[in-house]
Amino acid sequence: MNTKPDSALFLAEGFRWFGPGDPVPLGHVRQAGATVVFSSLHQIPYGAAWPRDLIRQRKDALANAGLRWEVVESVPVHEDIKSGRGDLKQLFHNYLESLQNLALEGIFVVVYNFMPALDWVRTEMKHRLPDGSECMRFDPVKFAAFEIHALKRQNAEADYSAEQTERARVWWNGLDDGARKAFVQSIIDVFPGVKWGLSLEDIRARLAAFHGMDEKSLRCNLARFLEAMVPAAEKMGIRLAIHPDDPPFPVLGLPRIVSTAPDVEALFKISSSPANGLCFCTGSFGARKDNDLPMMAARFAPRIHAVHLRNVQHEPDGSFFEADHLSGSVNMPAVMSALLGESDERRRLGRHDWQIPFRPDHGHTMMDDLGKPQGITPGYSCIGRMRGLAELRGLMHGLRHSQRIPKTG
Repeated sequence: MNTKPDSALFLAEGFRWFGPGDPVPLGHVRQAGATVVFSSLHQIPYGAAWPRDLIRQRKDALANAGLRWEVVESVPVHEDIKSGRGDLKQLFHNYLESLQNLALEGIFVVVYNFMPALDWVRTEMKHRLPDGSECMRFDPVKFAAFEIHALKRQNAEADYSAEQTERARVWWNGLDDGARKAFVQSIIDVFPGVKWGLSLEDIRARLAAFHGMDEKSLRCNLARFLEAMVPAAEKMGIRLAIHPDDPPFPVLGLPRIVSTAPDVEALFKISSSPANGLCFCTGSFGARKDNDLPMMAARFAPRIHAVHLRNVQHEPDGSFFEADHLSGSVNMPAVMSALLGESDERRRLGRHDWQIPFRPDHGHTMMDDLGKPQGITPGYSCIGRMRGLAELRGLMHGLRHSQRIPKTG
């Protein structure tokens, strides 16, 4: 009897690829076992429309390597849309044009985020683990040092305890000028796939555009964006997938509105269309101890259009670091089980999108990648993500196998 699992019963295995300048070649992506790719046209300025010919070029390059461009990660939302300022009509027009051109090329899942001023934030890009590999880490004390002593954000001290502000002062004073500069740049210049060379003045200008912004106002701006996008996206067959906040709590004095289960429920109340969906990131949601990820994966499964699977380890002082994919604080088997259950339900209903695309995220820098040039983006080395994908593939096979084998007393 053939007991080999049918690969068609699993989620679609993916890898992120930043384009021709990515130090990880497409051949390595395929050798890692991925069949689909999460990619973006990072050369297009934020707010500009994506030309169809450039979309086709990227799609063809991936197809020639035996891969499918399944998920766009991402079509960035311009900061003026998030802040509610500027010529929104033109920005909305350009965004819709990008969606239309993607749909014409047969690419239908589009990830985006609505984090104001900065995207994801970490305080250490190369945190050394006991086994010698490196990962990313967030330390609230070091972020307090950035806010209070480098950025000099007004009233930043109010967001931290007296102990945290004192520890931040001591740590900052212990750095020389070179270390301070490197630390600051590691925080403000982490936009995936793009190196803008931002300065502290640039960040201050970004923050000024959101002055007085509260959670309600930011959510209203998100609703305005979705009201302009979702009806057309639904007609095109596009499924928008918002990425949760990373980390999932307010930073830089600004609100974040996709951090918890109630936030996702509020998102879905804006529009019940399947075009208004979620990119379920276990690392982002998992950085909050009060988020129940297996429950969230099961509850929101019908609206999950793409998945990032990574793990984080909480620490007693509020810090967290990127753990191995099957260790850490996230119950990955329970999350995977919920996603496989949703995939089964979609397949039963005859839906074409039943094989949910996922990718391993924020792999450790390890082995030969440790000695490679600085061009490797932390979290996106090949070997660490290959290990993560292999572990997640094994988890899927194990869960499927346990479902097929009769339980004995």
